[in-house]
Amino acid sequence: MAIANILIIEDDPYISELIGLYLGREGFSFSVAANGEEGIALFLSELPELVILDLMLPGLDGFAVCKKIRSERSTPIIILTGKGESYDKLKGFELGADDYMVKPFDPKELLARIKAVMKRLKPGFAREPVRYADLVIDLDRYIVQCGGAELTLPPKEMELLHTLATMPNRVLTREQLLDRVWGYDFEGDPRTVDVHIKRIREKIGSTPNYRIETIRGVGYKFEVGGA
Repeated sequence: MAIANILIIEDDPYISELIGLYLGREGFSFSVAANGEEGIALFLSELPELVILDLMLPGLDGFAVCKKIRSERSTPIIILTGKGESYDKLKGFELGADDYMVKPFDPKELLARIKAVMKRLKPGFAREPVRYADLVIDLDRYIVQCGGAELTLPPKEMELLHTLATMPNRVLTREQLLDRVWGYDFEGDPRTVDVHIKRIREKIGSTPNYRIETIRGVGYKFEVGGA
């Protein structure tokens, strides 16, 4: 129930992982390709709603990938690269890129640019509420409707619940949840997650349709009935 699917074409696994952590926190789904050929293949098979594209890729470079993608569809492309020369930027825009960022970069700025591009090219773009039977999680308004009653959760509780609910029946470790909700550079106690989960459970309870289950020694999952 992701708000949009994004394709990351990047050969540096650290950068791909970092981008993925921030995308996941915002409710995006994503795929990763480590070279140009793989990126084009994933693009054609998955038809993502936005592409984050490095230029300095092994094999087929980012310019060639951008040209190929643009020949197929008008999918938004954000170039994210170490090539900061004016010539490279001009070439990227001439090939059809919608935005251009130079490394090193701020992941939060990248997210802001993703949302800006999506809103510009897809009017009305927003995160759709997550719905399960008698539970509705609206992250844009920071409101939870549970059993017909409206609850207002503190931001971190809301974001934690939203993160779990957008990936039903998938186990997420405490570390993954900390990265997605508190940020990649969080240095606090991992048990912070446990405290917030306890408060969420007290507020929304559980039903045969859903519950937050503890996976001992690992983390948590949002279990949906019938899975």
